[in-house]
Amino acid sequence: MEKNWIKIASIYVGTVIGAGFASCREIIEFFGVYGLKGIVGIIISGFLFSVLGSLLLIKINNNRISDFNQLAALVFGRRLGFIIDTLIAFSLYTGFSVMVSGSGAIFMEELGISINIGVLIMVICCFLVFLFSLEGLSFINTVLVPLLILGIVFTSFYLNIREGYNFSNVLGVNLTKKGNFLTSSILYFGSNSLIVLVVFSSLLPMIDSRRTAILAGAVGGAILCILGLSILTAMLIYYNEVCYLEIPMIKICSYIGENYRKLYSVILWIAMYTTALANGFGFMNRISKERYKIPIIALFCIIAIPLAKVGFSNLIGIIYPIFGVIGFIMMVGVLVKS
Repeated sequence: MEKNWIKIASIYVGTVIGAGFASCREIIEFFGVYGLKGIVGIIISGFLFSVLGSLLLIKINNNRISDFNQLAALVFGRRLGFIIDTLIAFSLYTGFSVMVSGSGAIFMEELGISINIGVLIMVICCFLVFLFSLEGLSFINTVLVPLLILGIVFTSFYLNIREGYNFSNVLGVNLTKKGNFLTSSILYFGSNSLIVLVVFSSLLPMIDSRRTAILAGAVGGAILCILGLSILTAMLIYYNEVCYLEIPMIKICSYIGENYRKLYSVILWIAMYTTALANGFGFMNRISKERYKIPIIALFCIIAIPLAKVGFSNLIGIIYPIFGVIGFIMMVGVLVKS
């Protein structure tokens, strides 16, 4: 169908625009620290999302790949399939832990309640859904993602017009543990590549032509670039006040109004919840057996707590760059392998 590229581009954006992105923490870690150079970094990432996303969709269409296991077997061979699947499972577990940690951060910054309470509430809510296999709840994201996008664009537009693009962090730093703004932009793309590979490998029925693949990847990448720039420019205005916060976007929204901040906080928490559910179901679908369902669900939820207590910003700062390297290598491997 002619409009399939729009649907795929929407899925692309929804895959990347998660709670980490909408919280502004990812943007600070990978781009904001470099000041105005971060703007160049986001443009580079947007270019990678557009070009490599299009190339991946073309490859999936040309090779008639219908799922991730088929993609991994084609590129890495069946012997390495177990290793690749283990990496994916671990990334889903860490993704779940990051969202649980984010819940604790929201409870602390918005309500002044202990991080532990926020973590436990998220774990209990997820455990109950996992127990009854209510996977359909994750489709709430189809409503939340547009709301988050509207919130991001409105916040950026309103604050930049009001403040006149008066940035508090212009020069930024030249080097971090992730390198410079160029390597950081590559790592950011790579940190999203694992989930993009999994999601794109299931989209074959929607890729009806080479044109659809090119348009979907290009437009999706362009939208991600625009949204990234929107968050970054709003954040650079208040960089000195928000750079060390776990959830910077909540503080940024408070400069518009308290009610707006509270509304965005609620939407962001629900987005974290549904993202945690998606990661949790993805993990358990790979390893769980019906016979041991309840013990595995309980264990999965419990072992996420220690990692979650490391802190939302710490997890993003440590885990995402590691998966950035792994994801970028895998993406390049997929694209160059004949």
